[in-house]
Amino acid sequence: MTAYPPILLVEDNPVDVDLTLRAFKRRKLANEVLVARDGEEALAWIPRWEAGEALPTVILLDLNMPRVDGLSVLRVLKTHPRLRSVPVVILTTSKEDRDVSTAYDLGANSYIVKPVEFDKFMEVAQQIELYWCVFNEMPRV
Repeated sequence: MTAYPPILLVEDNPVDVDLTLRAFKRRKLANEVLVARDGEEALAWIPRWEAGEALPTVILLDLNMPRVDGLSVLRVLKTHPRLRSVPVVILTTSKEDRDVSTAYDLGANSYIVKPVEFDKFMEVAQQIELYWCVFNEMPRV
């Protein structure tokens, strides 16, 4: 276990999971990246966090997933007493105004449309790392 809190990536597309992990690895990210492959797997982390496992420094959440969609996951996270302060960054392909508005209404901390090109995705990964893992101050729990 590292001294840095993990990042939880909630993403059902294996290509996007691989791209994200490669981008963070290339950046030499100190935080462990945990992967939930759909919304149901993401919600399965809640009992572990309730039992005292380290909360993620940020949750990167896709919207369009099978079983439980990202907005439903966001709704649960942002109404949970212990988890509502964990930053959630929507990282999705959807540019729909309805999705953006709903995500922010439910408490999303940021909304990023996934870039298609690897170099652009690397820039996004760098900004996520710098802001959410280095500069952002989280409350002590």
